[in-house]
Amino acid sequence: MHPPGPADRTAEDVDEAVLDAVEAIPPGRVSTYGAIGRLVGVGPRRVARALSGGGGAAVPWYRVVRADGTAAEPVRVRQLELLAGEGVPLQGARVDLRAVGWPDEDC
Repeated sequence: MHPPGPADRTAEDVDEAVLDAVEAIPPGRVSTYGAIGRLVGVGPRRVARALSGGGGAAVPWYRVVRADGTAAEPVRVRQLELLAGEGVPLQGARVDLRAVGWPDEDC
């Protein structure tokens, strides 16, 4: 028997998988929507939707950025503050994913 594929999962299952993956990002490290999506088998927009749905309040949502290392506009200021507080190196308003990308092989 194989694990359920994306089409076999409910929206809640996908949200839970996304949130679990984001919870696994260590402090001081950052991932991208695409890397999290590859880990759980969904696209980056689905990852963003799971995080913006309110269920991510208890997880470190701010450790997930766009593929170019930038934060989404609606949360940019707060996200960069939280990342800086964890010692994440920033180049202006961009995270240096080469230095702190997680998981290493996916960023």
